[in-house]
Amino acid sequence: MSIALVQMNQRVGDLAGNAAKILEWRAKAADADLVMVPELQLTGYPLEDLVLKPEFVRRSLEAAERLADATADGGPALLFGALHVEEGLVYNAMVLAEGGLVIARTLKHELPNYGTFDEKRVFASGPLPVPMEFRGVKIGVPICEDIWREPVCAALARAGAELLLVPNGSPYELDKDDVRLRLAQDRATETGLPLAYLNRVGGQDELAFDGSSFVIGSSGAIVVQMPDWEEALQLTEWRRGATGWTCETRATHELDPYPADIYAAMVTGLRDYVGDNGFPGVILGLSGGIDSALSAAVAVDALGPDKVWCVMMPSRFTSAESLEDAEGCAKLLGVRHDVIPIVPGVEALDQMLAPAFAGTKPGLAEENIQSRLRMVTLMALSNRFGPMVLTTGNKSEMSVGYSTIYGDMAGGYSVLKDAYKTTVFALARWRNAIKPDGALGAVGPVMPERVIDKPPSAELRPDQKDEDSLPPYAVLDRILEALVEKEFSVRETAKLTGADDELVADIERKLLRAEYKRRQAPPGVKLGARNFGRDRRYPISNAFHTGKP
Repeated sequence: MSIALVQMNQRVGDLAGNAAKILEWRAKAADADLVMVPELQLTGYPLEDLVLKPEFVRRSLEAAERLADATADGGPALLFGALHVEEGLVYNAMVLAEGGLVIARTLKHELPNYGTFDEKRVFASGPLPVPMEFRGVKIGVPICEDIWREPVCAALARAGAELLLVPNGSPYELDKDDVRLRLAQDRATETGLPLAYLNRVGGQDELAFDGSSFVIGSSGAIVVQMPDWEEALQLTEWRRGATGWTCETRATHELDPYPADIYAAMVTGLRDYVGDNGFPGVILGLSGGIDSALSAAVAVDALGPDKVWCVMMPSRFTSAESLEDAEGCAKLLGVRHDVIPIVPGVEALDQMLAPAFAGTKPGLAEENIQSRLRMVTLMALSNRFGPMVLTTGNKSEMSVGYSTIYGDMAGGYSVLKDAYKTTVFALARWRNAIKPDGALGAVGPVMPERVIDKPPSAELRPDQKDEDSLPPYAVLDRILEALVEKEFSVRETAKLTGADDELVADIERKLLRAEYKRRQAPPGVKLGARNFGRDRRYPISNAFHTGKP
């Protein structure tokens, strides 16, 4: 038996487009007996509250019928993800179609309801499944979360399943390859069955899907490893022997190590967000600092230099060095680079606000006016010419509120939203040395080395440095990783990091106080286990503080 595994991109809600792409890939696998595509590939995933719209559900069911009808051409059978409705309840399903008919269907049993997932909000849980009968073979089809716990695969094995095909919509996060493999190996060794794990690729809002599909034998050994971050079709040949089914195909692919995997997630997320939403490109402020330089590099690698517009907006506090570094970065990237000073705007606002500010000392308000004027400038250019504003703040700054609401936080998308500052440094050094496969930018450095080496500064007042207000980023990020990613208390964080209790308590206070800002921040690609957004949903008004007795 030959099974074609197709890891492919999607567009949520594009029923006709997704169906056409599925059939295109099926045509490429004309010699296969069975073609499998990922979970909910027909509708796109995750669907969120689209599932609650009756018209969407109705059209989805019609599209699934038409897709099944298309298998009447004598080509391979098709196993695809779609919606199913029964007694008024909507299910996440996999449909097996052959010869123009639906010959089997299975419903997702385990519905994830944590982190970015809200499936219990929109789907009903199916019963423990039974195998699908296909040409005399009993195939178990646990859907994604169904393999994260033991019962579904155990039930399929008890019911006589001979092999497991697992369709997924599993988003990228750091080190998740190892987690997926361990889970699949556990299910394979528990059931004694070989397993094919199929995942999708591409970006969907804040999620990036990395593919990385694989096949393991009943012992848990990998026999097929598909690529990450690219669409691919892998034809696998299976043979039934005295001890059961074996995948005879052998294929290997080296998956991206750190930090190439993080960079690929950023590129994928931005590329598909811009494309799926119809923006002609992006525009961003290029300050001469490392955050904007890395954001610009990601944008160029994702979209091409002709779709990236960089604007330097100097104030009277902007150093000559920053002007030089921004220009140098733009030249290395090959992008349009304009210089629009904000000094006239600042002076106009100073004059306008002078009566209201009379008798007070200049301070944070004047600093934030500069940041907000920069965003007004970018939004004006965006409105006039169409590119989406790309924000450039990182996770360290957003965690502690070291950012300006309606200023540098305002825009359409943020590629660094889930990247701590130390990660930004690692990515910048890596990209300056290596151009990743498929990147649309130039070979060689993408920013001057001085951008990486100089002390970070917002340049909103004379001689300002980030470390005037924050601990060194190497210290801050370790504290934040404990507080945010691990949900440790102040005491636990201080013990883990060796930092002073009062410093950790102060960071936690800043973290909690900045929640209202983050709630108004643009979306950005998820990289770690706890991004700001779906993964971490704290109340804005919150009196609890682990640093208090």
